[in-house]
Amino acid sequence: MTKEDLRIVFMGTPEFAVGTLRALVEGGYQVVAAITQPDKPVGRHGSVLQPSEVKKYALEHDIPVLQPEKMKDPEFVEQLRSFHADLQVVVAFRMLPEVVWAMPPLGTFNVHAALLPQYRGAAPINWAVINGETTTGVTTFFLDHDIDTGRVIMRRPFDIPDDADVEYVYDGLMKLGAEVALETIDRIIAGNGQVGSIPQEEMAVSGPLHPAPKIFKETCEIDWRQPSNRIHDFIRGLSPYPGAWTMLAQEGVAPVMVKVYKASKCEGRTPEGVPGTITVEKNRLYVTTADGLLRIDSLQLAGKKRMDTAAFLNGRDVSGARFC
Repeated sequence: MTKEDLRIVFMGTPEFAVGTLRALVEGGYQVVAAITQPDKPVGRHGSVLQPSEVKKYALEHDIPVLQPEKMKDPEFVEQLRSFHADLQVVVAFRMLPEVVWAMPPLGTFNVHAALLPQYRGAAPINWAVINGETTTGVTTFFLDHDIDTGRVIMRRPFDIPDDADVEYVYDGLMKLGAEVALETIDRIIAGNGQVGSIPQEEMAVSGPLHPAPKIFKETCEIDWRQPSNRIHDFIRGLSPYPGAWTMLAQEGVAPVMVKVYKASKCEGRTPEGVPGTITVEKNRLYVTTADGLLRIDSLQLAGKKRMDTAAFLNGRDVSGARFC
């Protein structure tokens, strides 16, 4: 078996998945179809349909695209079967029913942006940064009945610098994920369809398992009663998307939502006032936390563009204001 002979169906939706699809195409692997989410309504009235990044890339490279509403739909299942895939590769998609993941003779493997069994779930990159991890990584594993629990094929670590945000980790794992996906496929080819894998329950884990559930708007609200380090990690773990937020409260002015994209720790600074209290010093904005001050470097008022703190403070008096 060669990579030119191996028939691959690719499944994914966002830009993160395109990294692996691009590597497959440019690497000369035979991608016979791409499965992605239906086009998403956008615009003021939802009248414009926005294709996924995977669909855009697939169509640019003449790869047939399927966009099922329901993965168990009999018509879709038959269409999928008609591609006679030997292997299915999944990156940032949705949970698949057994009729789909068990279809190809060589199975279906997923590229997950964490070192399983840690950070099972929809948002592993965000939660790894939020929790202050210094290392995350990429795992390839065979799909089974439960989400992110299948037999592990490969794991590759990735370091998270102390000041890195989600964008940095996302870009790094997108590149690493593509590399690990291709190496996984090459191992399958070299083994003539066979590859070693390890049940996750047999893997050594130090400490408790951390989940990575989907993130919602309420998940992103900053709690200024937390220690500075926790808030700092929380902000960078949601930057630039979806963005940590808080409410700016000033006497005589209606509260307004503010997204905070970047903050800096201030070692040795004593808390000033109750958590959330704002202090301004020479075009710098500090916020009181449970154990000190946090400097806000980049933020965005509702309805405005993202700006640095100096621009935010230009002509704006926030004396006596609080984040809450």
